[in-house]
Amino acid sequence: MNVGIIGAGHIAEKAATTLAAMDDMQCLAIGSRSLEKAQAFAERFGVERAYGSYADLLADPDVQLVYVAVPHSCHFAVTRDAILAGKPCLVEKSFMLNATEAAAILALAREKGVFVAEAIWPRYMPVREIGRELIASGIIGQPKMANAVLAYNVSDKERILKPELGGGALLDLGVYLLTFVRMYFDSPIEQLNTTCIKAPTGVDATEDITLILADGTLASLQASAWCQGGNEAVIAGTTGYLVFDDLIHPSKISICRKRHIVERVVEMPPEITGFEYQFRACRDAIEAGALEAPQMPHAEILYIMHLMDRLRAEWGI
Repeated sequence: MNVGIIGAGHIAEKAATTLAAMDDMQCLAIGSRSLEKAQAFAERFGVERAYGSYADLLADPDVQLVYVAVPHSCHFAVTRDAILAGKPCLVEKSFMLNATEAAAILALAREKGVFVAEAIWPRYMPVREIGRELIASGIIGQPKMANAVLAYNVSDKERILKPELGGGALLDLGVYLLTFVRMYFDSPIEQLNTTCIKAPTGVDATEDITLILADGTLASLQASAWCQGGNEAVIAGTTGYLVFDDLIHPSKISICRKRHIVERVVEMPPEITGFEYQFRACRDAIEAGALEAPQMPHAEILYIMHLMDRLRAEWGI
């Protein structure tokens, strides 16, 4: 399957690196607002076609999947244009700026019969199934609590600082925390408590989010774009706990019965970068004639977007 990448930043580079190592998909084209930037990207990553506009990439009849890797503020317009061009889309997280935009895009995709998915890559990785199987096995008893931190000091990034670009920690990092809870707990969220520290530009810099699920599970989550954290996650049960060594891209899950005593370590399978799972999921769904990826259904995309809207309303953002 031929993939066209829109946007030539860091995430696009990781996607191109991944696709270059895959034997069943390839990056055929790169689209940027600058032809020079697109050409430099194409030369660096061995991409056949370089376009100096997004529209030119969308007009390429050989592009079978568009990977939208532009800032959050551009997701809606680029994805809308791709759908109208009949191009299936994999859109970087966060899917859109808000639930209103997300609902409009998903409705348009259904109307036009075009596949669209969100590139929240942990949802597609083997870790999700492995973690759920461990919980279902009863190895930690009944899950009662989840703790997770995700913090990177990216406060110098324009896309983080500027409100008009959809900046802040939530859309960039907090979305992973909410996704982590939803990956391993099926119970709906009944109560939400949150606090936020804002950056001078008015975006959310650091936030604390507490979720209480209908089954009595408590999830304590912290995100920051202003400091470096350990970025581990823990699911605690009545007889033990699971430790994910990295929230976004875990290499292993440690099973503990007593404090700091690791009984067993489950290693994740070998991979290219971890991005390959979401690309293959899109390919499989498109070839099956589906309009959404089962790993991240449209209803779940909207659920997360509504949660983030609610959080920002609580913060006055």
